[in-house]
Amino acid sequence: MVTRRSLLAGGAAAFTAGVSHGREARAAGPVRPDWTSLAEHFRSPDWFRDAKLGLWSHWGPQCVPEFGDWYARKMYVQGDPFYEHHLRTYGHPSKFGFMEFIPRWKADRWQPEALVTKYKAAGAKYIVSMANHHDNLDMFASSHHPWNTTRVGPKRDIVGTWERAVRAAGLRFGVSNHGSHAWHWWQAAYGYDAEGPMKGVRYDAFRLRKADGAGKWWAGLDPQQLYTGPSMVIPDGIASIAAMDAWHEANDRQWLETIPANNPGFAPNWLARQKELVEKYRPDLVYMDNYGLPLERFGLEAAAHYYNRSIAAHGAVDVVLTGKKLSAEQRRAITDDVERGFVEGIRAEPWQTCTCIGQWHYDRGLYERKGYKSAKQVIQRLLDVVSKNGNLLLSIPQRGDGSIDDEEEKVLDGMTRWMTVNAEAIHGSRPWHRYGEGPARLGVGMHNEDRASTFSAADIRFTTRGGTLYAAFLDWPQAPVTIASLAGVAIERVTLLGGGALDSQRTDAGLRLTLPPPGPGAFVPVLRIEGGGIA
Repeated sequence: MVTRRSLLAGGAAAFTAGVSHGREARAAGPVRPDWTSLAEHFRSPDWFRDAKLGLWSHWGPQCVPEFGDWYARKMYVQGDPFYEHHLRTYGHPSKFGFMEFIPRWKADRWQPEALVTKYKAAGAKYIVSMANHHDNLDMFASSHHPWNTTRVGPKRDIVGTWERAVRAAGLRFGVSNHGSHAWHWWQAAYGYDAEGPMKGVRYDAFRLRKADGAGKWWAGLDPQQLYTGPSMVIPDGIASIAAMDAWHEANDRQWLETIPANNPGFAPNWLARQKELVEKYRPDLVYMDNYGLPLERFGLEAAAHYYNRSIAAHGAVDVVLTGKKLSAEQRRAITDDVERGFVEGIRAEPWQTCTCIGQWHYDRGLYERKGYKSAKQVIQRLLDVVSKNGNLLLSIPQRGDGSIDDEEEKVLDGMTRWMTVNAEAIHGSRPWHRYGEGPARLGVGMHNEDRASTFSAADIRFTTRGGTLYAAFLDWPQAPVTIASLAGVAIERVTLLGGGALDSQRTDAGLRLTLPPPGPGAFVPVLRIEGGGIA
C-alpha cells in the first residue's frame, strides 16, 4: 500500500533513478552563467529583427481531449469544468490519469511539410516547435528522460521532424521549453477529491510505480518520472472543494522559478535535457516559459551554454533566448516576451509577444463557436507589435492528430492574401520615431488582450524600410482621413499598396487623403509614403 509517508520518502528518488543529471562540465566559451556576462555578449540578431512574424506549434498530448489549455492539470482539480468533462468522458482521474492520453496521441494526420508551406505563405519567417510542456513529456529524442515521443505516443521525434521541414523551407527554427514548471504543476495529480463518492481517493500519480506497468503500454517506464515525484503533496483531510482550491492557490498553483527543495534531481535533469535540445537541433530561438530564467543557477547555465554554442558556430551570439517579466538589466541579456499582452511605446530592445488565435491547446468548443481571432485581428496585432520594435509569435492550435481545422485555414488564407500585398511594410522593417496614433487603449503588460479596445480606422501604425515610411490603417477608412503625425513632413508620393498612387493634401493638421473602397476580402490598408529624409 502506498502511503503519503512512503511516497514522500521514495517518489522523488524514483524520478531521478537512472536519469542523467547533466553534471558535465560547462560548455567552453566566453559567456559565464550570470546576467552581466549574458548582457555583455548578447545583441539581438538581424535575422530576428527582420523576421517580425513567427508561427508556433504548441502541440502535444493535451490536445487529444480537444478541451483547451492546461487540461493535464485541471483534470485533477475537482469542481473545475475540465475535471467535470474528464469525469463524464474518460472516468475518474484515479483510474484514467493524464498518462493514458499519451498512447492516444498518434499524430496520424500531421503533415509538417504542408503546414510549413502554409505558414511561410502567411508571412512566417521562423517556426517554433514545442519541445515539452508542463506535462513533462519530451517531444524529442531525449537521452535524459525516458518519457519522450520516440518511445511513447506518436513514436516519432516531433522536434526533429519540424526542424528538418522548417530548415528545408529556408526558415529559422525555434523550440519552446516549458518543462521547468512540471515539478509544482504536477502536484495536483497527487491529490484527491475533497467531496463526493470518491472523497479521499488519491489520483493516479500518487499510487503508480514502474512495477505497475507490467503487461501495459508503458511497461518499463516509471510514472513518477513523468509526474516528477512528490515535491509538495496535498495533505490528507481536506474536506471541501473550496479548501482544496485554496491549498492549490497557496502552493502548487504558484508560478515558481525556484529549485524544488524536496526534489534535488529535478533541476540538473532539466538542464541536461535543455542542453541536449540545443546540441541536437541547433535552434535559432529558444522560448522559455519563465519569469526571467528558470531554476536559479541552472537557468543561467542553460543560457550561457546556448550563447557559447552560438559563438562557437557563428563567431557571435546569433540566437534568441526569451523570458518574461524581465528587468531592465535582463532585457539586455535575453529577449523579453510579453505573453498575450501589449507594450506602451517603442522599446529600445527588440522584443516579442506570443499569443494564439484560440486556446494554447486545441479547443473544439472554441472552433464550433467560431471563436478564433480573425486574420484581420492578427494583422492588426502584428502591426501594433512591429511598430513598437517587436515580433509576433502566433500559435495555430493543432488537433491531437496533428491537423488544423477549416477555420484555422481561413485565418492563414487571410494572412497570406494580406502579406502578398503588404509584406514590404513588415519584413525587414524598423520602427519610425513614432509608433502611431489613434484612440485605441491597449494597456501594458501580460495577459491583457481581452481588456484592449477595438482598433478603428483612426488607429494608424508606422514602420520604415530602406528610407520609405509605411502607414497602416488598422481598419479601412470609409471617409477622408488625416494623418496628424505627418503634419509638416515633406512628402513626394503616397501609394496604396496593391492599389496605386493616391492624391493627398498637406494641411496644418496633417496629411489628408481619401482611400478607395476595399476590394473583396481586403482589410488593413497600408500606404507607402516617400519623401526626402522622411524615414
